[in-house]
Amino acid sequence: MKKRVTLKQIAKELEVSVSTVSKALKNSEEISKDTKEKIQAFAKLYNYRPNNIALSLKNKKTKNIGVIIPDIVHHFFTTVFRGIEHYAGERGYNVMICVSDESFEKEVLNMELLANGSIDGFIMSLSAETQEKNDYTHLNEVLEQGIPLVLFDRVSDEVLCDKVILNDAEIAYEAVEYMIQTGKRNIALITTEGYFNVSFDRAKGYQTAIQKNGLDYNGALVLSLPYKSEDESPIWNFFENNEIDAVLCVNEIFAIKCMDVVQRQGKKVPEDISFIGFTNGILSRYSTPRLSTVAQHGELMGETAAKLLIDRIENDLEGNYKTEVISATLIHRESTIN
Repeated sequence: MKKRVTLKQIAKELEVSVSTVSKALKNSEEISKDTKEKIQAFAKLYNYRPNNIALSLKNKKTKNIGVIIPDIVHHFFTTVFRGIEHYAGERGYNVMICVSDESFEKEVLNMELLANGSIDGFIMSLSAETQEKNDYTHLNEVLEQGIPLVLFDRVSDEVLCDKVILNDAEIAYEAVEYMIQTGKRNIALITTEGYFNVSFDRAKGYQTAIQKNGLDYNGALVLSLPYKSEDESPIWNFFENNEIDAVLCVNEIFAIKCMDVVQRQGKKVPEDISFIGFTNGILSRYSTPRLSTVAQHGELMGETAAKLLIDRIENDLEGNYKTEVISATLIHRESTIN
């Protein structure tokens, strides 16, 4: 009997992407006839089943949950996982975790791995590449088969499932308004690429706060950094070439990097420039000065996601998807308080 191949092996052998293979096996009109026939013939020859996720999950309960997170470096994702694990344990479920490392391909393969007959449903936050590609074929394939899925933090309107999100626009507005009330007028935003839904919403809150408080929105005070960039020269040039007295950063890593740069440029925090960053992690609590942050309450987000998933698993719920919104909290430390 021939050994079954994976999506990745088919893609490598035929020199196409994992996404192309997945779509071809679903007979998508996006893929040319010749390519579909070649991929489908290869898959049949090597005994590949395109709906293995559905087959492994549809008809049995394992009391296991699969969790896929984009990153283990960011404190936020570890706290969400802690919340998932705590709540799931109380309900008698085990949790299996994979890291997509911000890769679309790894995200797809992780779903295959976890769905090998060992879990009842998924909780996940979308990888950077998935949001950039705007390709949710693998997620919608699961949902079409009635497999429970909950997205948290990084989500998409194109995926109809339960979701848990932060009030990103609202809390960004609150952070910027606080800066304005303390006398700041040249407020910058350090963000990531716009295809991240959380970055888009935080930028929206930032701009709304600027305009509603009678200030002119200045696009030159918005710096977009690649999420994996280690190059500090764009940060250095940004603060050298612009008059800035306050900064909102969409994550704490950006905030710590920016505070380090401006202090090496001879500026004082918060006397010359104040900072607020998203994620109340270890870096924020031990930076110099300690960073004012937006606490995202990751454990609560994780517990909420786990509850949504387990309730849907145990009650065989269909449709009526919920979007739960977690309210963030501003925590003021020395980077905004003299």
